[in-house]
Amino acid sequence: MRRISARYVPRLLSDDQKALHVSVCRVLKQQARDDPNIISNIITSDETWVYGYDPETKQQSLQWKLPNSPRPKKARQVRSNVKSRFIIFFDIQDTVHKEFIPHGQTVNGKFYCEVLKWLREGIRHKRPDKWKKNNWFLHHDNGPAHTSLIVRQFLTSKNITVIPHPPYSPDLTLCDFFLFPKMKLWLKGRHFDTTEEIHAETQEVINTLTFENFQGCKKSWETCWDRCKHAQGDYFEGDGGN
Repeated sequence: MRRISARYVPRLLSDDQKALHVSVCRVLKQQARDDPNIISNIITSDETWVYGYDPETKQQSLQWKLPNSPRPKKARQVRSNVKSRFIIFFDIQDTVHKEFIPHGQTVNGKFYCEVLKWLREGIRHKRPDKWKKNNWFLHHDNGPAHTSLIVRQFLTSKNITVIPHPPYSPDLTLCDFFLFPKMKLWLKGRHFDTTEEIHAETQEVINTLTFENFQGCKKSWETCWDRCKHAQGDYFEGDGGN
């Protein structure tokens, strides 16, 4: 026996929710088998807050010390009130569209429809083949704005197919396990006084991502489907041995 602390998870999933996670992963896995090109045609998106100051992680604050050196001290700090909300769309090659949401703007269905219009313009200019063939798919989570009636009507009117995504599953969301952690790790521990500085530094981080990073991200996504099935639909990120 050993004492271990509990791991925080987004939600304690019911058996039905776990079964839905497994079901979606099986569907995606089968679609990838039937069409090896489907991954390259998926454009995924999500939103996140970027802070003027986000405390560095314990790993980042580690210091080399001699055995008899005193333990370093650090004052407890909290996130800055200066922040900006960021939304991004990307595929297996690179970003397709990104923007900072205006201060005070609620991300509702009406606003998200406007963002999707800009996404379509991004596809038309950056992915002309996908635009011409209309063979791309949209992947986003089940946030209220994404599943609102006005958004569903817009997607239907533009013949945009949405890839299924189970609720309460950040470990199956590309942005949550790939893009945002990379971006925020770079920004943690740094101070920005204005939203303009936040925007500039965030753009700099995005520019450091390579084609290989995006390729590896999509491959990791396929691995996540298997890990989800192995965990019988429960959360698997951070579990030892997985």
